[in-house]
Amino acid sequence: MRVLVAYASRHGATTGIAERIAETLRAAGLDAEARPAASVRSLAGYDAFVIGSAAYMFHWLKDASAFVRRNRATLAGKPVWLFSSGPVGSEPTDAQGRDQKVAAVPKEIAELRAAVNARDHRVFFGAYDSHHKPIGFTERFLSLMPATAREGLPEGDFRDWPDIERWAASIAGDLQPVLAG
Repeated sequence: MRVLVAYASRHGATTGIAERIAETLRAAGLDAEARPAASVRSLAGYDAFVIGSAAYMFHWLKDASAFVRRNRATLAGKPVWLFSSGPVGSEPTDAQGRDQKVAAVPKEIAELRAAVNARDHRVFFGAYDSHHKPIGFTERFLSLMPATAREGLPEGDFRDWPDIERWAASIAGDLQPVLAG
Protein backbone atom coordinates (compact mmCIF):
# COMPACT_ATOMS: atom_id res chain seq x y z
CA MET A 1 0.00 0.00 0.00
CA ARG A 2 1.39 3.38 -1.03
CA VAL A 3 0.59 6.40 1.10
CA LEU A 4 1.28 9.98 0.09
CA VAL A 5 1.82 12.51 2.87
CA ALA A 6 1.35 15.81 1.02
CA TYR A 7 1.99 19.06 2.88
CA ALA A 8 2.44 22.81 2.68
CA SER A 9 4.94 24.49 4.99
CA ARG A 10 6.38 27.98 5.27
CA HIS A 11 9.34 27.56 7.58
CA GLY A 12 9.74 23.80 7.89
CA ALA A 13 7.79 22.85 11.04
CA THR A 14 5.00 21.24 9.00
CA THR A 15 7.58 19.56 6.77
CA GLY A 16 9.00 17.92 9.89
CA ILE A 17 5.56 16.72 10.97
CA ALA A 18 4.83 15.28 7.51
CA GLU A 19 8.19 13.51 7.42
CA ARG A 20 7.61 12.01 10.88
CA ILE A 21 4.17 10.78 9.82
CA ALA A 22 5.65 9.13 6.70
CA GLU A 23 8.47 7.61 8.78
CA THR A 24 5.96 6.16 11.28
CA LEU A 25 3.85 4.73 8.46
CA ARG A 26 6.95 3.12 6.91
CA ALA A 27 7.88 1.61 10.27
CA ALA A 28 4.41 0.01 10.29
CA GLY A 29 5.07 -1.65 6.93
CA LEU A 30 3.48 0.86 4.56
CA ASP A 31 5.19 2.43 1.56
CA ALA A 32 4.88 6.11 2.53
CA GLU A 33 6.51 9.26 1.25
CA ALA A 34 6.23 12.91 2.26
CA ARG A 35 6.17 15.49 -0.54
CA PRO A 36 5.26 19.17 -0.81
CA ALA A 37 1.70 19.42 -2.14
CA ALA A 38 2.83 21.86 -4.84
CA SER A 39 5.23 19.26 -6.28
CA VAL A 40 2.65 16.46 -6.66
CA ARG A 41 1.60 16.16 -10.29
CA SER A 42 -0.30 12.86 -10.16
CA LEU A 43 -2.07 10.78 -7.53
CA ALA A 44 -1.77 7.62 -9.63
CA GLY A 45 -0.32 4.72 -7.68
CA TYR A 46 -1.27 6.01 -4.23
CA ASP A 47 -3.78 4.09 -2.13
CA ALA A 48 -4.20 6.51 0.79
CA PHE A 49 -3.41 10.13 1.62
CA VAL A 50 -2.43 12.21 4.61
CA ILE A 51 -2.57 15.92 3.78
CA GLY A 52 -1.42 18.72 6.01
CA SER A 53 -0.65 22.38 6.15
CA ALA A 54 0.69 25.06 8.36
CA ALA A 55 -2.16 27.29 9.46
CA TYR A 56 -1.79 31.05 9.47
CA MET A 57 -4.55 33.42 10.49
CA PHE A 58 -6.96 30.44 10.75
CA HIS A 59 -6.34 29.27 7.18
CA TRP A 60 -4.38 26.51 5.50
CA LEU A 61 -1.68 27.56 3.08
CA LYS A 62 -2.91 27.91 -0.50
CA ASP A 63 -0.82 24.99 -1.85
CA ALA A 64 -2.50 22.49 0.50
CA SER A 65 -6.08 23.70 0.15
CA ALA A 66 -5.69 23.94 -3.65
CA PHE A 67 -4.27 20.39 -3.69
CA VAL A 68 -7.35 19.04 -1.90
CA ARG A 69 -9.80 20.99 -4.04
CA ARG A 70 -8.05 20.11 -7.32
CA ASN A 71 -7.95 16.39 -6.46
CA ARG A 72 -11.23 16.05 -4.56
CA ALA A 73 -12.74 13.46 -6.94
CA THR A 74 -9.79 11.08 -6.56
CA LEU A 75 -9.32 11.74 -2.86
CA ALA A 76 -13.00 11.15 -2.04
CA GLY A 77 -12.64 7.54 -3.16
CA LYS A 78 -9.57 6.79 -1.03
CA PRO A 79 -8.73 6.84 2.68
CA VAL A 80 -7.75 10.43 3.58
CA TRP A 81 -6.59 12.10 6.80
CA LEU A 82 -5.92 15.82 7.28
CA PHE A 83 -3.68 17.66 9.72
CA SER A 84 -2.84 21.25 10.56
CA SER A 85 0.08 22.72 12.43
CA GLY A 86 0.05 26.11 13.91
CA PRO A 87 -0.53 26.94 17.51
CA VAL A 88 2.67 27.62 19.39
CA GLY A 89 3.33 27.53 23.09
CA SER A 90 3.14 24.97 25.83
CA GLU A 91 -0.26 25.85 27.26
CA PRO A 92 -3.17 23.61 26.23
CA THR A 93 -5.64 26.50 26.62
CA ASP A 94 -5.52 30.09 25.45
CA ALA A 95 -6.11 33.23 27.54
CA GLN A 96 -9.89 32.80 27.15
CA GLY A 97 -9.71 29.20 28.43
CA ARG A 98 -10.36 27.60 25.03
CA ASP A 99 -8.53 24.45 23.96
CA GLN A 100 -5.82 25.82 21.65
CA LYS A 101 -6.09 22.91 19.24
CA VAL A 102 -9.85 23.42 18.89
CA ALA A 103 -9.53 27.19 18.56
CA ALA A 104 -6.82 26.77 15.89
CA VAL A 105 -8.85 24.63 13.48
CA PRO A 106 -8.57 26.40 10.11
CA LYS A 107 -11.81 27.82 8.72
CA GLU A 108 -11.84 25.67 5.58
CA ILE A 109 -11.35 22.31 7.32
CA ALA A 110 -15.06 21.44 7.52
CA GLU A 111 -15.42 22.06 3.78
CA LEU A 112 -12.25 20.09 2.91
CA ARG A 113 -13.19 17.18 5.19
CA ALA A 114 -16.60 16.94 3.58
CA ALA A 115 -15.20 17.23 0.03
CA VAL A 116 -12.90 14.22 0.44
CA ASN A 117 -14.68 12.25 3.18
CA ALA A 118 -11.63 12.65 5.40
CA ARG A 119 -11.50 10.15 8.23
CA ASP A 120 -9.96 12.60 10.68
CA HIS A 121 -8.42 16.04 11.07
CA ARG A 122 -5.83 16.70 13.74
CA VAL A 123 -4.21 19.93 14.89
CA PHE A 124 -0.62 19.74 16.10
CA PHE A 125 1.38 22.40 17.87
CA GLY A 126 4.00 23.94 15.62
CA ALA A 127 7.23 25.83 16.00
CA TYR A 128 8.18 29.48 15.82
CA ASP A 129 11.65 30.88 15.26
CA SER A 130 11.83 34.66 15.10
CA HIS A 131 15.09 34.41 13.17
CA HIS A 132 13.33 33.10 10.06
CA LYS A 133 12.96 35.73 7.41
CA PRO A 134 9.35 36.99 7.58
CA ILE A 135 7.21 35.83 4.67
CA GLY A 136 4.06 37.70 3.81
CA PHE A 137 2.41 40.79 5.23
CA THR A 138 1.33 39.30 8.57
CA GLU A 139 4.77 37.95 9.45
CA ARG A 140 6.49 41.20 8.43
CA PHE A 141 3.99 43.14 10.54
CA LEU A 142 4.60 40.88 13.57
CA SER A 143 8.37 41.15 13.17
CA LEU A 144 8.14 44.94 13.43
CA MET A 145 6.13 44.89 16.66
CA PRO A 146 7.88 45.48 19.98
CA ALA A 147 8.82 42.31 21.87
CA THR A 148 6.15 42.93 24.52
CA ALA A 149 3.45 42.93 21.84
CA ARG A 150 4.73 39.59 20.49
CA GLU A 151 4.49 37.81 23.85
CA GLY A 152 1.44 35.90 22.61
CA LEU A 153 3.71 34.30 20.02
CA PRO A 154 6.21 32.30 22.06
CA GLU A 155 9.39 31.17 20.37
CA GLY A 156 10.39 27.53 20.27
CA ASP A 157 9.56 24.10 18.93
CA PHE A 158 6.29 22.90 20.46
CA ARG A 159 5.68 19.89 18.24
CA ASP A 160 4.58 16.90 20.31
CA TRP A 161 6.40 14.08 18.54
CA PRO A 162 4.84 11.24 20.58
CA ASP A 163 1.35 12.62 19.79
CA ILE A 164 2.21 12.89 16.09
CA GLU A 165 3.60 9.34 16.07
CA ARG A 166 0.52 7.96 17.90
CA TRP A 167 -1.76 9.56 15.33
CA ALA A 168 0.32 8.20 12.43
CA ALA A 169 0.32 4.75 14.06
CA SER A 170 -3.49 4.92 14.31
CA ILE A 171 -3.62 5.66 10.57
CA ALA A 172 -1.38 2.66 9.93
CA GLY A 173 -3.70 0.57 12.10
CA ASP A 174 -6.71 1.73 10.07
CA LEU A 175 -4.90 0.79 6.86
CA GLN A 176 -3.70 -2.63 8.03
CA PRO A 177 -7.03 -4.40 7.27
CA VAL A 178 -6.91 -2.84 3.79
CA LEU A 179 -3.29 -4.02 3.44
CA ALA A 180 -4.18 -7.54 4.58
CA GLY A 181 -7.25 -7.72 2.32
